[in-house]
Amino acid sequence: MMKNALFSICILTCSSASGQLASHPQVRQALEFIKSIEPDIVNEQIAICEIPAPPFKEQKRAEYMQRRFVQLGLNNVRIDAESNVIGERACESAEATLVLCAHLDTVFPEGTDVSAKQDGSSIKAPGIGDDSRGLAVLLAVAQALNEQRITTRGTIMFVATVGDLRGVKHLFAHELKDKVTHFISIDGTGLGITHRAVGSNRYKVTFKGPGGHSYGSFGMPNPIHALGRAVEKISRLEVPKVPKTTFNVGRVEGGTSVNSIPHTVWMEVDMRSESAEELTELDAQFTEAVHAALEEENAFWNHRVKLTVELDPIGKRPTGDQADDAPIVQAALRANAALGIATQLSAGSTDANIPISLGIPAITIDGGGTGRGAHSLDETFDATDSYLGTQRGLLTVLEIVGIAERSPSGN
Repeated sequence: MMKNALFSICILTCSSASGQLASHPQVRQALEFIKSIEPDIVNEQIAICEIPAPPFKEQKRAEYMQRRFVQLGLNNVRIDAESNVIGERACESAEATLVLCAHLDTVFPEGTDVSAKQDGSSIKAPGIGDDSRGLAVLLAVAQALNEQRITTRGTIMFVATVGDLRGVKHLFAHELKDKVTHFISIDGTGLGITHRAVGSNRYKVTFKGPGGHSYGSFGMPNPIHALGRAVEKISRLEVPKVPKTTFNVGRVEGGTSVNSIPHTVWMEVDMRSESAEELTELDAQFTEAVHAALEEENAFWNHRVKLTVELDPIGKRPTGDQADDAPIVQAALRANAALGIATQLSAGSTDANIPISLGIPAITIDGGGTGRGAHSLDETFDATDSYLGTQRGLLTVLEIVGIAERSPSGN
């Protein structure tokens, strides 16, 4: 952690303000280059979007990113054991190692039509913003650095991560363990900055019984009835508005026919909070509600047959806080100021959760443009002035890793 602290100080003392950085001849030309190629960046965003990447099935999109990393001249390009795509950019020294990443996966199941429809600056397609935009910006930053032949003092690790944080968890537990000093995730659209980690607990809750005929076996406890009791109890849980704490029953499935008492039904539940304490309290209330629903259903029928319930964790994201004046946050805010961007700091659930929870300086930045309907089939992206997202990403990265004094002049 000492290395992180020392280089965090260096961001403030050695890099000066992003306004001065933006006036550096090579950087100024790189910013102009990014603006000039924005139509190509958007076209690549569309191409990425049209490669299906359902949860846990990101392979085809990963292979595309691997090819592009190679084309952009990144070193040691590989797909790791968890299916992250990794490429390294050469630097003058190893005084910092920054991971710049975007996630490969979408929320849409296999078979979803992901073809894009464009009308002027507006594009409609599932996943066009989240996170096709982030992946396109990731590639564009590498391209701009190459175009102006910018050599950095620190290392930039370009990474396309697999979903549900399993990719970034693997990076910090195995692939890049003890190597990363700073972390930036590019996620979605807009121009926001996320610097606090919203934690989440997710469960699959399964109610089970022997099942039977709806008429002949009437009087037997019903797993769907028990699940319904549980949903009703969950819906009445009280959570604080500050720190923001939420819950959601997102999926329900089970049963065999309209005239059968089901033998198995399940639901998936997501709970989130900015506070670890509030998330723990909500988890306890949720668990109590599920077991109370089971007991009520069994007691109501007083039958020799008893239902059972299983609560299986299917995801856990840690919470984490980071001060507004943390050097990495201020680097992004200075990049905003240099580009005339006004934005608010916020909390979110992103790849940055893991490094923030480990005490590693980390933020998530939006990729530019205007997005609507994320996680829906009607997701849209408006490319008006979207180049600002890529420019902001480049400036923030360069303020962290620095520019080598011996960088050759640009074209």
